[in-house]
Amino acid sequence: VGGTANGGRFDAIDTRSICLLRETLARHSGLADFAFAMQGLGSGALTLHGTPEQRQRYLTKVAAGEAIPAFALSEPGSGSDVAAMACAARAEGEHYVLDGEKTWISNGGIADFYVVFARTGEAPGARGLSAFIVEAATPGFEVAERIETIAPHPLALLRFTNCRIPRENLVGAPGQGFKVAMQALDIFRTSVAAAALGFARRALDEALRRATQRKMFGQTLADFQITQAKLAQMATGIDASALLTYRAAWLRDQGRSVTREAAMAKMTATETAQQVIDGAVQIWGGLGVVSGHPVEKLYREIRALRIYEGATEVQQLIIARQTLAAHEQASGA
Repeated sequence: VGGTANGGRFDAIDTRSICLLRETLARHSGLADFAFAMQGLGSGALTLHGTPEQRQRYLTKVAAGEAIPAFALSEPGSGSDVAAMACAARAEGEHYVLDGEKTWISNGGIADFYVVFARTGEAPGARGLSAFIVEAATPGFEVAERIETIAPHPLALLRFTNCRIPRENLVGAPGQGFKVAMQALDIFRTSVAAAALGFARRALDEALRRATQRKMFGQTLADFQITQAKLAQMATGIDASALLTYRAAWLRDQGRSVTREAAMAKMTATETAQQVIDGAVQIWGGLGVVSGHPVEKLYREIRALRIYEGATEVQQLIIARQTLAAHEQASGA
């Protein structure tokens, strides 16, 4: 992410490559996947909308492993409802001044710079938001609270108090923050589906290992039809998720809008992965809930994916609205 001129692997964001990488990382290490994804979301916004100077200054360091980015969108009073954002930025001469809070920010407290979204008032609702780069050392910026979750990751509440940043730190045009955020999320929402796919594949691996080795009543668990039915559901769900995920990734790489397809992929893959992992825990029995066991770790890791970058219920709303809009357009309504 970032372009070859800034140390990246590709000249443009390649969604399929991002998905393949996340799927592979998640299959082997949830922490490695998380670390990759969170730097990708922050740098992705700059790849899509940053100026050449911004990309050179920040993305080159990210590609070299010398800087960690973060993406600061959610607030205490507005998570999925981005239009209700309260964090504000006002123009003062050659600076913008930010005031407000952001929460559930991945890489919070360890990032070197943040892509922060704030209300600048060009229009009501989502049309009045802008995006800014805020360096961690900027006066008026603080990590107000570190947030502990069931799958330990660096999350934090950020606070901006009379935080002055130069005008050249504006990402994209004033009032285009919602566009910056949604285009980045369309890419990484699809990649969340890929990560869930990786978790699910690992869970199926573990379930198969247990089912073919565990003996009960003179036969293996895999010999029981009830186990076979469970394994069949797991395998089918994984393949269906993969098809939706890589369809969305392929369409995005063709330059198509994928808001609906990305939502379908994320909803299906994360919900399916939760079911597959739960099934793997069940096949492992008591060992499946022992702290540190692979399926126990997967059980904790997958839960957040059904929430962050748009909860399942939000994906359902997106899919329904897009489907209704397409129907109305087709019927001439």
